[in-house]
Amino acid sequence: MDLLLWGVLPYVSVALLIAGTAWRARFDAFGWTSRSSQLHESRLLRIGSPLFHFGMLFVVLGHVVGLLIPMSWTDALGLSDHAYHLLAVSTGAVAGVAAAAGIAVLVHRRFTVPAVRRATHKSDHLMYTVLLGAIVLGLTATVLNSTGMTDGYNYREGISVWFRSLFTFQPDYRLMAGAPLAFRLHVLFGFTLFALIPYSRLVHMFSAPLKYLFRPYVVYRRRDPGQLANRPEKRGWERVS
Repeated sequence: MDLLLWGVLPYVSVALLIAGTAWRARFDAFGWTSRSSQLHESRLLRIGSPLFHFGMLFVVLGHVVGLLIPMSWTDALGLSDHAYHLLAVSTGAVAGVAAAAGIAVLVHRRFTVPAVRRATHKSDHLMYTVLLGAIVLGLTATVLNSTGMTDGYNYREGISVWFRSLFTFQPDYRLMAGAPLAFRLHVLFGFTLFALIPYSRLVHMFSAPLKYLFRPYVVYRRRDPGQLANRPEKRGWERVS
């Protein structure tokens, strides 16, 4: 079971992510959207969306630092394990709470606003469940680890080493056997979320509007109102000199 969960499942999740994204880009280009519901309701959206997106941005950055940067690197920089732990817990807790509060507002909005509820797809129910579960489990693992309820477990010596071993295609899945249950569930929900991205509205995270930065300006020309009133009407477009 450990081999299947921690040595096979991560690669299956990434394969579904890559294959699904390629399929969506090839056969469902017009469906590649977040299916915005801003026209139905904007007050709660203005509260929940920034909280969730900015919170998740810092959550992802925290995971990148915690999982990909070995302890030897931070030790070489003179950052003690205690200082690193305090920094990670303080920033991670704030980002996690912001993301959880944001997704809670968005879920509340989606199920209490009739127009938004009618625009909700079946995939949204599954996506919100997995996403909310991953966030809550991540916060739970952080709280348990910070309060000493995980017997001093150091994820940088366990989960982080296992995660980096995935990139060498030699996953050290035995390291996950000693991780607390909250951490293991958080990882499972995370990889499940990866697999769901191409098949839900989350696919819009891969769409960066870079062309917007380089598009030509939209030129507006002012005309004399009197001249417009006296000219005869013409069908179609008129050349602007």
